[in-house]
Amino acid sequence: MLRTQLLILPLICLLFTPAAISAPGQDKQTNHPATPQKAEDSPLSQTNQLIALSKQKWQWMADKNVSRLSALFHTEAKFVHMSGTWNTARELEIIESGSIWYKNTVVHDTDVEITGNTAVVWSRITLEAHVRGNDVANEFTATEVYVKSAGNWALLALTFSSVRDSHTIEH
Repeated sequence: MLRTQLLILPLICLLFTPAAISAPGQDKQTNHPATPQKAEDSPLSQTNQLIALSKQKWQWMADKNVSRLSALFHTEAKFVHMSGTWNTARELEIIESGSIWYKNTVVHDTDVEITGNTAVVWSRITLEAHVRGNDVANEFTATEVYVKSAGNWALLALTFSSVRDSHTIEH
C-alpha cells in the first residue's frame, strides 16, 4: 500500500502544478491566453488549399495559361515526363507551343503531406493530352512537391508515374 502511494504521489503533484491547472483557453506552458492558429494556417486549411491549387494548376495547363503557371512554378522546378526531365522554362515553352497540350485532367484521388514549408501532393489522374500530334489518355500518379515562401506555395517538382487504372493512393 505504501509503495502504491509513493508511486501515485508524484503523478498527483504533476496534475496540480500551475501549468496543469491553467484555465480553459489558457496555454498550459505559459499560462497565457492561448493563441488560436489562424484558419488559413491550420493543417486542414493548408491541405485544402494545396488540393485546390493542384486542381487549378491542371486547368491552367489545359488553358495554356503560362502567365499563371509561371507565377506558380518555382524558377528551379523540374518536370519529369515519360519522355524526359526538364526545367521550368522548357515546361512553359512546351505548354505555350502546344507540343504537349494537357487538354483535360480527371483527378480520381488526392493525398497531401505537409512538413514545415514543404508539401507533397499525390494525385491519381487520367490525363487526356495532345502530344506531338496525337491524342492520348494515360493513367498517372502525379507527384507534386511544393515549397512555401513568403506565404505562397510554389511548385518545385512535378513527376508523372505511369500506373494501372486500378492503382490507388494509400491514405
